[in-house]
Formats: sequence, C-alpha cells, structure tokens
Amino acid sequence: MKLYYTPGGCSLVPHIIAREADLDIELIKVDVKTHRVEDGTDYFRITKLGLVPLLILDDESRLSEVQVVAQYLADQRPQSELAPLEGTFTRYQHQQWLSFISTEIHKSFRPLIRSSDTATISETKDRLMNRLGYISDMLKSDYLMGETFSAADAYLFVTLLWAKHLQLSIPSKLEVFFERIAARPAVQTALSVEGL
Repeated sequence: MKLYYTPGGCSLVPHIIAREADLDIELIKVDVKTHRVEDGTDYFRITKLGLVPLLILDDESRLSEVQVVAQYLADQRPQSELAPLEGTFTRYQHQQWLSFISTEIHKSFRPLIRSSDTATISETKDRLMNRLGYISDMLKSDYLMGETFSAADAYLFVTLLWAKHLQLSIPSKLEVFFERIAARPAVQTALSVEGL
C-alpha cells in the first residue's frame, strides 16, 4: 500500500493508524503548495483533486477522505482494536466521532488558516472552542471510545496538534488527552518521520 501524505496534514491520521496497526505501508510525501510528489511528479496526475490522504492499494484501488482511509487501515488489523467490529453499535459510535471530528473540528481550521477577515476568524474560533468543549464534556475515559485507543482518537489528536500550532487554548481535559496520545510510541514515530 502507498499513502500519499503531507507532513502535519490530516494524512497524519492514517499514518498514525498504519503504525499503530503495524501495517506495511509506503509513505510518499506531497508538497500541497506546489502539488508535487517527492520525485517531482505532478500530484494532479495521480489524483485530480490534489488532496491528501490518498491510499493506493497493491491492486491500484484507491481511497481518499481521512476518516475513510483511517477506518480502512484500522479494519486491516481487527485485533488492534483501532475500530470496533462491523455490525456492533460501538462501530456506529466510532463512525459518529470520525464524522463529527471531520465536519465540526477539521473543517473549522480552513478559515483560521486562509481567511484574513477578523469577524470570520473570531466566529470560527468561537464555534471551534464550543465543539472542543463538547468533546471535553463527552470524554469520560482515557479515549473517545473508553479505554481503547481508536482511529477517532488519532484524528482528534491531529486536530489538537493544529490548534496548538495556531496557539489556541484548548480545554484542560483535552490537553491531558493530547499528551497521552503524543506519548504513544507509534504516534511519536509518525511525528518523527514527518519531521514534526
């Protein structure tokens, strides 16, 4: 399998999952500003959207969208418990967290990075802090799904990494969560490989 990634981007989520699951994966770095792959190839020739992550399987099948790629990789090693088993209610709760993080947290960072309108930035920060507060209130254990680290935790961790990069103040419970995830060996390896 090949995973096209950008250091520190949302592609860090499947990178972490691949390491947690001990999957054999080839990492291919993409510069999203120039849309060039490490070897100079135009990334738009590989994927028309030019977005990461992109997972290409050995049979050339492709998956994109961070929550889908993360779920797929987690499912490759069910014994890793990175995603609840298919058909269980907890599976849908996990998918609910992946979806919430994608739509309510991840997407909130775009205007914070790209907008110069102070009203938009202020409104976006308020909404993001409200959503992070909700997650903090819902976090009753070490991880989103209880006592077991999951793909949703990796996704939340990456978005909290972005919040820290932007010097946003996050709820104290999420600070503890962030440090817990950052201490995981697979996460440390992924961060190191991506130069973070």
